[in-house]
Amino acid sequence: MMQTDVSAASVSTSSTAVAYRTRVRGMVISPGSANGSVVLKDGGSSGTTLITIPTVANGEPFNVLIPSNGILFETDVYATLSGTGTSAVIFYG
Repeated sequence: MMQTDVSAASVSTSSTAVAYRTRVRGMVISPGSANGSVVLKDGGSSGTTLITIPTVANGEPFNVLIPSNGILFETDVYATLSGTGTSAVIFYG
């Protein structure tokens, strides 16, 4: 099993969550007032989509658990948030 320190980045708008190579281990997503999604991309806003999590309007916050060693992002972790008021905490390391 690979052991690393885990850090967290909070995002409430579409932006770079982590600016270097890392593995995403999980997320806590807080849905907004409209249906939407949290999309994580490797390589900036026009990069490769590695995971998409849909959200339901006015839903309860929920955890996204990523098994094993997580998802490797070679360049950076860019989060695209849609749905008014959607936010996420991304756990990485």
